[in-house]
Amino acid sequence: MRLKLMIAAAAAALAAQTASAQVFVIGQGLGGECYQKTKNGYVSFRAAEEVCTRALREQAMTKTNRAATYVNRGVLRMREGLYEKALADYSQAKELTPDLGPVYLNEGAAHIYLKDFQSALAPLNRAIDLESADLFAAYYNRAIAKENTGDVPGAYHDFQKSLELKPGWEPAQLQLTRFTVENAG
Repeated sequence: MRLKLMIAAAAAALAAQTASAQVFVIGQGLGGECYQKTKNGYVSFRAAEEVCTRALREQAMTKTNRAATYVNRGVLRMREGLYEKALADYSQAKELTPDLGPVYLNEGAAHIYLKDFQSALAPLNRAIDLESADLFAAYYNRAIAKENTGDVPGAYHDFQKSLELKPGWEPAQLQLTRFTVENAG
């Protein structure tokens, strides 16, 4: 028995919100403040970004904390629509710590925002391989990328996996309502 997947509106995935993740910085100082501003939202993007930039410029940090600070600044930049700058920060983070899952999750999200869905797949696959802390978000973002590259069955299965990993998560539930599964005979 073969199943056929149909989607209600292909354009809806384009408008779907991506998921991103910040990375915890151990310790105090500017790097920790950068993390807090990224995690808790910020009153002023410029002020939050400047804290992260100052941390990278002025604070002595471990390689992992420096990579996390690049990720956090990238998340801030991505929220402001500065996707190329965010990608540059993620690239810096990968050079420092190539096995940091949130780097790849956020890199994939930036490519999705740029509507470069094919480029989003490799980093999202890597985030999943590394079992990123926000694995549900990696599957969700990969579903968006898959759907927009024509892999509708793959998208459906990834939205399902996202919901399995985070039961009751509304964005994945909403996406799955667009699909109809039919017996293809």
